[in-house]
Amino acid sequence: MNITYYGHSCFGVEINGRNLLFDPFIRENNLAKNIDITSVKADYILISHGHSDHIADAEEIAKLTGAKLICNWEIYDWLQKKGLENIHPMNIGGKVKLDFGNVKCVVAQHSSSLPDGSYGGNPMGYVIESSEGNFYYAGDTALTNDMKLIGDYRQIDFAFLPIGDNFTMGVENAIIACDFIACSNIIGMHYDTFGNIKIDKQDAVSKFNRAGKKLTLMEIGEIVEKKK
Repeated sequence: MNITYYGHSCFGVEINGRNLLFDPFIRENNLAKNIDITSVKADYILISHGHSDHIADAEEIAKLTGAKLICNWEIYDWLQKKGLENIHPMNIGGKVKLDFGNVKCVVAQHSSSLPDGSYGGNPMGYVIESSEGNFYYAGDTALTNDMKLIGDYRQIDFAFLPIGDNFTMGVENAIIACDFIACSNIIGMHYDTFGNIKIDKQDAVSKFNRAGKKLTLMEIGEIVEKKK
């Protein structure tokens, strides 16, 4: 399983020969200015919620790649009105079996509106299950007791957690989330892009280490391999 970081909360995950792209926000992110959006691979685009820093490039990349979009019902309806048809709507608690594995929608405690101001439905996280491993993509969320359900019912090999604070949980709450989801191997996201979510990276890694957890902070454009 190969993971590519495109900045902010946008990751590509190559799994069982398919390319998953989470929360595409590249062209409007100054930190990701060296990423060529036309080179981004996607067979599936998974959208956690409607805020522009998670959906800004979804329409363009979907048209470039022909990828199937996965999102909640309200975002599905919004994307349909833009002429997109290859969309699979879901909602919290639902699961779908796809050609690379399973996608399970889970609770995220946040807000959601679309770039034009219309209602974006409930935000979601995703649990991905496959023969190459399982992982949790939290989306934008606060620390919530609902995360304990993931730890109780799923074996998670690694997780993408927001750590930037202010709009989402910060480092300290992300460390607690590790115990809730029973996973200590974390890739950080949703930090540094804007002034009010800048973090001290070294301090964040040190806090995870002291708690017996591992925090990976990828460089934009970096590719890492995760093994089951």
